[in-house]
Amino acid sequence: MILILVAVAGAGGCVVRFLGEYLVRRHNPTLRPWATVAANAVGCAIAGLATYRLIGHADAHLKSVIITGFCGGLTTFSSALAIPAILQRQHHWSYSIALVLTTPLLCGAFFVLGMSLAH
Repeated sequence: MILILVAVAGAGGCVVRFLGEYLVRRHNPTLRPWATVAANAVGCAIAGLATYRLIGHADAHLKSVIITGFCGGLTTFSSALAIPAILQRQHHWSYSIALVLTTPLLCGAFFVLGMSLAH
């Protein structure tokens, strides 16, 4: 049963990320990579909040559903690396470097922010 719940939560997170990227691409196609960064940052904030809030207080399955399922579906490490590689091949070096540098810093900061909000 837990496997099904994690899979459904993961699908939900994936759909949220897709819709966010779709809306950004529809209104401003050049900002699409930043929609991926935003999805990763929001997912990290939720994971930070859930990690702090659920430690010792909740069923381990609930943590799996939220963190592994939903946050795992919402965030995407593969796109976080693939998009800068594509930009680099198109000779957009500064844009590519900006994405590579800002993504882990922003995600780490948002994880800490989520933990702070949970406290």
